[in-house]
Amino acid sequence: MRISGGACLVGASQPTSMGIHGLMSFVGEHKEFFVDLQLRDTKIVIDGNNLFHRLYFESNLDMRHGGDYDSFTDIVHKFFETLALCTIQPYVVLDGGCDMWDKKLTTLKERMQDKIQSAHSLSRGGGGSVLPLLTREVFKQILTQLQVPFVQCFSEADRDIVFLANQLNCPVLTLDSDFCIFDLSAGYCPLNYFQWRNLCTGKDSKDCYIPARCFLLERFCHHFSNMNKTLLPLFAAMNGNDYINLPAMERFFSKVRLPVGSSSQKGRKQVRIQGLLNWLSHFADPAEAVENVLQYLQKHEKEKTRQLLCSAMEEYEPSQVNLEDFFLNGVYEPEEAKKLELPQWILTALAKGLLAPFVSDALVLRRTFLHVQVENMQRRGAHATALPIRQIIYRLLLNTPPNSLNASLSKQPVSSIFHEFDRLQVALKKSLVEAAALPKNVGSNQYSLSALNEVPIEDRRTLLLETLEVTASVLEPVPNLLWLPMAVTCYWTRHSEPKVKLQHVKALLLGIVLGELHKTVHSPDPKIPTSEVNTIVYDQFLKWKSQKSPKQVLDLDSTHIFCQWQCCLQMGFYLNELLCTPLSEPDLSRLYTGTVVHRLCQELKTSSIVENLLSTSPRMYQLYCNLVHVVKDYLSPDVVQKKKSRSRKKAHKALKKDTTKEALPSCSINRFALFMVED
Repeated sequence: MRISGGACLVGASQPTSMGIHGLMSFVGEHKEFFVDLQLRDTKIVIDGNNLFHRLYFESNLDMRHGGDYDSFTDIVHKFFETLALCTIQPYVVLDGGCDMWDKKLTTLKERMQDKIQSAHSLSRGGGGSVLPLLTREVFKQILTQLQVPFVQCFSEADRDIVFLANQLNCPVLTLDSDFCIFDLSAGYCPLNYFQWRNLCTGKDSKDCYIPARCFLLERFCHHFSNMNKTLLPLFAAMNGNDYINLPAMERFFSKVRLPVGSSSQKGRKQVRIQGLLNWLSHFADPAEAVENVLQYLQKHEKEKTRQLLCSAMEEYEPSQVNLEDFFLNGVYEPEEAKKLELPQWILTALAKGLLAPFVSDALVLRRTFLHVQVENMQRRGAHATALPIRQIIYRLLLNTPPNSLNASLSKQPVSSIFHEFDRLQVALKKSLVEAAALPKNVGSNQYSLSALNEVPIEDRRTLLLETLEVTASVLEPVPNLLWLPMAVTCYWTRHSEPKVKLQHVKALLLGIVLGELHKTVHSPDPKIPTSEVNTIVYDQFLKWKSQKSPKQVLDLDSTHIFCQWQCCLQMGFYLNELLCTPLSEPDLSRLYTGTVVHRLCQELKTSSIVENLLSTSPRMYQLYCNLVHVVKDYLSPDVVQKKKSRSRKKAHKALKKDTTKEALPSCSINRFALFMVED
């Protein structure tokens, strides 16, 4: 890693960041806190959650139609390819679930309410930022495919990131103002100054480097009269962060005269930050500073405030989790998890990202947050469709041995009730959900959580398919990698509200075929000659994707229906993970492309051009026919149009009773019936 002049560095905007209120904007106004870097030939620890949010939002990708995971995949590939060109070795660290004390509950509820408002705005054609539902899972799959080392922490990753970065003596890449407080030996590189799209070459060599800026704690403290850096966690607690926002501090600020000095800061928040840092710099250590803070408070507030401030400062103490040991030997032993006496296979699966934070939150806290999506906010939340799947997940998590997790968390009898945070129209709502009993034909005794990974795979597969209300024989016509999404699709056609129509099913299946077509075009099987027609068909699908109008009014019911499919896929995916993947894990990166699926849905209402185009590629058309064949028996009779002519009714009688009877402009009923029964 080289420190040098700022050649090739371009300015960057200051987006809203996580952590300490207003601090990132404050430090961004002070170039003297930073050094310019030419990053190459170095290790770097990356805040994974921050990175995938940043890459999605800064790339102008779709947020209104459920996400374009294919474009996101291409961007993530490009990012890590750029690091490789500069011989930068990344170590990605992802947040896990919430800590067992649920310290950030208030912050999480506030953020979810903000996301609900953003989703509502986007659904009406306004602005906002809402991360598509499966982005995190897609990101983890890409890391695995690219063999990028990553770990998923048991709870929040910040302190573990700091410990690892100091072990490796390398910078941290994130956009979280908490890292202005942590004592990092090689500094903190804010993502908005990390110019990975702007590769440069050194004057004296042809080696590539990434221009970046690095925040150094020493420079920050030097600016404030060489203040003791151990005072900074107290500053974070007093100013307010994700863990604490003390009402008593407002009384402190109303009474104390903060030495602002010759501040050029604009805004009350920025002036307060500068004044508070100047004030704290006069004290030798946190203990002395806390005593001076308490002098401004009422007597009954003092002891509680002291405890809260000390507790908040502990959040900035170094972690004792050795992530370097995990990357070298696969060993991950967080103290918090030890206290809960979790099964070792669960701990390992969480660390490797083989189980989602949703599972650990449900397991440890009996509480989950359901990810906000852009949907029809006047209807019941799309996550309701997948409720029966979640209830099976909850039941499996309750099957813990006596004297372990449940006893550790509470002295009260074990409850089968879980708390879910979801939306009710545009408001945040908490619901009580009871875990469901396992299907009758599945022996519940063998599904103890501690030995779930030892249950025969056939039994685990049976439980998964029973939950999704589908049989293995139905799925046989399609490739193994598509079994899970097709099982989910069958479940979705029965449970969606509003009911799916044929154009929804066909658009979704055509989108899945597009993903398979991408693999054929870009990674052709050497045993199968590359077909020029596949390339032509693929390019036409991409044209449909690009022909989107930002002013187009969103079809809210179609949007809601496709959101429900993603919810079902997400929970089916999580249940499959919890059961140790009895079904092959599908490649999520090309499974659903929101703008394409919505566009195809519109096309299928008035034209058969899409299916006609696909029929020119025999192999892909055959796959499409097989997918339709799987779903056809699960389509609800409610899709039947109520008003039909007598002649149309007679035509329908000629079809099998269990096939759909809804006519679509895109093709005749008979034509659809014909390709539905093809193998």
